Amino acid sequence: MHRLLPSVACVCSLVIAASLASAEDWPGWRGPRGDGTSLEQNIPQRWNGETGENIAWKAPIPGVGHSSPVIWGDRIFVASCLEEQQDRVLICLDRRDGKILWQQTVLEAPLEKHHKLNSRASGTPVTDGKLVYVSFLEADFASDKERTPGDMIVTALDFDGKPVWTVRPGRFASVHGFCSSPILFEDLVIVNGDHDGDSYVVALDRQTGETRWKVPRKHKTRSYVTPIIREIDGRTQMVFSGSKSVVSLDPHDGHQHWEMDGPTEQFVASMVYNGKYLFLTAGFPDRYIQAIRPDGRGNVTSSHIAWESRKNCSYVPSPVVLDKYLLVAADDGIASCYDADTGERLWAERMAPHYSASLVAADGLVYFTADDGTTKIVRPGPKYDLVAENPLGEFSYASPAISQGQLFLRGEQHLFCAGKQRAGKSEIQSGRADR
Repeated sequence: MHRLLPSVACVCSLVIAASLASAEDWPGWRGPRGDGTSLEQNIPQRWNGETGENIAWKAPIPGVGHSSPVIWGDRIFVASCLEEQQDRVLICLDRRDGKILWQQTVLEAPLEKHHKLNSRASGTPVTDGKLVYVSFLEADFASDKERTPGDMIVTALDFDGKPVWTVRPGRFASVHGFCSSPILFEDLVIVNGDHDGDSYVVALDRQTGETRWKVPRKHKTRSYVTPIIREIDGRTQMVFSGSKSVVSLDPHDGHQHWEMDGPTEQFVASMVYNGKYLFLTAGFPDRYIQAIRPDGRGNVTSSHIAWESRKNCSYVPSPVVLDKYLLVAADDGIASCYDADTGERLWAERMAPHYSASLVAADGLVYFTADDGTTKIVRPGPKYDLVAENPLGEFSYASPAISQGQLFLRGEQHLFCAGKQRAGKSEIQSGRADR
């Protein structure tokens, strides 16, 4: 028995180490890579928010917001708007039980006009584990008949909810309201300011909020795309669609690598990358899906589109690329699976009345969350393969988050944690987790 104890301890340590190696935080919009993918395995495939089946906890969230949850260790952050008080707030919850740890007012301002499928707290925060960064619109006045002008406001808060800095890097006005999710790169916070006016992309110092660079957007047209950053073709490329174009910028200083005209006017969905092509799905007034070769210089409109489709394209939900498949959820509820290399549409299926949330993927499966709160799980392949269908019991417009074996879904009134109830990451790392 005494000889066995060290072996048992060694095996347990290896199991815990393996679990930690595969566990990920979900620090910002669309997760650790900004593309909706998780490297984790054994993610919940079945739950029921109405009956409580496989729901670790369900926590009421004050106010209204479509901000996705972000997770770092045992902290969850969501943005919301308390409409009666006209407060935009950041809320911090304990990921182990859903208890609200603090709620901090970031902004008190008139309520701006917005699209019926938008909210006044739609921008997803981002965190580096030390500070949390969030953006809202500080409207000049309340309006429900015309676009509402105001200032973009970006705030950094510490993990206790104390504001560290607040800046107003530019103006913003749109008939559809505000929805800009900050992203992090090295020591910068980068925010897209596409709007109906003097549009811009701005990079702020992560510690002070000081503007480090700011570049204009020549078409001055509203769009709501969050960029992705990848090392491609020997260059650091920050790629996003919007404002009648697709561009690749260097996130170090904002200078342009390449651009592509169109293919339409307005964009919402973020792009994804599979190591070969960048994929976009858009938009308004015309809808497109395109695969773009990312090795260009200058204007690549006529030279770098590998394939394109105009069937069942998504305007708002961002797609996901998994293995050799591109999965798209069109706003009208039709899901499609494409061969990512050739553009062949392998199948199309009406899966829901309407989609707003972006897709997430883990362990070879793709999760489609519809506006009615139902999440359908599909295994990508040449034929439609529905693995599970899970009701939430509430409407949901926020994109899901995956972290440490659990799935987090924000409904209109609650945040749901699907999966086994477990200790936080910090406790697991210190060896105090109950096994």
